[in-house]
Amino acid sequence: QVQLVDSGGGLVQPGGSLRLSCAVSGFTMAHYAIGWIRQAPGKEREVILCISSSNSSVYYANSVKDRFTISRDNSKNTAYLQIDSLRPDDTALYYCATARGPFCGGVYWSYDHYGQGTQVTVSS
Repeated sequence: QVQLVDSGGGLVQPGGSLRLSCAVSGFTMAHYAIGWIRQAPGKEREVILCISSSNSSVYYANSVKDRFTISRDNSKNTAYLQIDSLRPDDTALYYCATARGPFCGGVYWSYDHYGQGTQVTVSS
């Protein structure tokens, strides 16, 4: 049974940093792309970035470039999202998800297994 567990969210002040983790079990993630998707209140789910099975990062949201970094450790079956220079408009529920293959996709239906989400709230 595939299970993804997201963690690392919290309440931070603007300009702060967080590191989100996505622990994958029941599934060897090495052959699959991993994406991070977020959903802000009242907005649709948004794929923000992804890392392919060959470790190429793909950014889908211009607002996160230069601030968000995705990485993966296949030996630990874990993916990470380093978020720096947080802004109030980054407030959202963040999910990791496994893609249907080794390549990234820019729409949420490109991903078939999701974590439960971890809340990131940016506020002073």
